[in-house]
Amino acid sequence: MNKHLTHIAAAVLVGLLALPASAQQNPDSVVVGATAPGQAALARTTRVTATVESVDAANRRVTLKGPRGKVVPLQVGPEVKNLDKVKVGDRVAVEYLEALTLTLKKDGKELRGSKFAEGGARSAAGEPPAGVVAQQLEVTADVTAVDRKKQVVTLRGPNRTVDLKVRDPEQLKLIKVGDQVQAVYTEALALGLEPVAHKK
Repeated sequence: MNKHLTHIAAAVLVGLLALPASAQQNPDSVVVGATAPGQAALARTTRVTATVESVDAANRRVTLKGPRGKVVPLQVGPEVKNLDKVKVGDRVAVEYLEALTLTLKKDGKELRGSKFAEGGARSAAGEPPAGVVAQQLEVTADVTAVDRKKQVVTLRGPNRTVDLKVRDPEQLKLIKVGDQVQAVYTEALALGLEPVAHKK
């Protein structure tokens, strides 16, 4: 997840708030971005409908076939409570969310570090099987160098150092050595069963 966080953070700071290539190819993908002095945010939701190819309820494994024919095996967590109701041929809605917020902390005093949290929710007994799994990573990094000519800011996190290109001159003016950047990356995968007509 750290690698993914770095790529998204770079995209936000560079100002690439246009749709990513994957979103442009998928009409069911929506990207929303916003910036304010010392802050940036980017969120993308993608929704696909897949067909259940196989179900192994005992081992909580489901294999889904996407709209382009790609087959994906999934390990289903306990948040999908009524897995026994999922059958081969069922249609399953899969919605995926990625969100990142970046906040500049002037003269930051926090220790470099990262916090990881995850959670989930599931449907009640007797309801159609559905669930959501969410993970969140929060990273605090120190600004160790600012190259205004090259428009590069160097961030030292708890595990690695990253150089980021910042093309927005107004944002770049706000950043100096000794500041900190707090990044919060959230990803969530939601599964829900869609009723379909039985084949005759």
